[in-house]
Amino acid sequence: MRLRQIPIAPIVGVSLILINISAALFAPLIAPYGEADMVGTMWASPSPEHWFGLDNLGRDILSRLLFGARTTISLALSITVLAFGIGVTAGFTAALKGGWVDTALSRFVDVIMAIPGLIFSLVILSVFGSSVPVLTVTIAVLSSTGIFRLSRAVAIDLGAMEYVEVARLRGEGLGWIMRREVLPNALPPLLAEFGLRFCFAFLFIAALSFLGLGIQPPYADWGGMVRDNAQAINFGSLAPLIPAMAIAQLTIGVNLIVDWFLPNREQTQGEGI
Repeated sequence: MRLRQIPIAPIVGVSLILINISAALFAPLIAPYGEADMVGTMWASPSPEHWFGLDNLGRDILSRLLFGARTTISLALSITVLAFGIGVTAGFTAALKGGWVDTALSRFVDVIMAIPGLIFSLVILSVFGSSVPVLTVTIAVLSSTGIFRLSRAVAIDLGAMEYVEVARLRGEGLGWIMRREVLPNALPPLLAEFGLRFCFAFLFIAALSFLGLGIQPPYADWGGMVRDNAQAINFGSLAPLIPAMAIAQLTIGVNLIVDWFLPNREQTQGEGI
């Protein structure tokens, strides 16, 4: 009965995510050609041998799409996990410690948020290069600011609860209170934020790759594929639209789940109360 009550939207979202994860995990087995193999002429039309046609260098777009899923999704997931590690830890610390610690962390986050994210990333990547570690840390730091604000707001409310006060009176340390008392009760909004931040990281990687500062050749990623084949539009080719649609469908899938999860979780908590 519970499965029958689930709307179609989250089912579609889960299906899209599972398809993308499967494509990323099994790309070497599914892809008909290698990631950088040149197998024909530039921007060749779709055919039985090349379902989505060929790109600007004669590489199979379907194969590049599958390998690009592995690169883009794994990098976006790594960035989101790192951003949550930074943002949640700093947010909980600011809320529970208060005083000058809260003020210092909050003002530091305000400074970062005052700088446009794309400009900040372009400066950092121009100076330190577009390596994967630099790309990961840069986007994670930018994404962690919103997570900091959410986790701090949630932790301030939870910090006033009786069970947190009891833990303090028992002499429990800050780390123990954060892990055992605050984090479990803050999970619902944080899980929803995780989905949104994954989309942010995913789209930000695509935007940087489109500008030439993201994942570098010969590795495939969806934003770079849009950039590489942008001129194909002038010749009536759909080559740049295919990776663009891949970006859109994964973003839509994650948002469908998040949109369903939040009100459903709030309703469940209300019934429990």
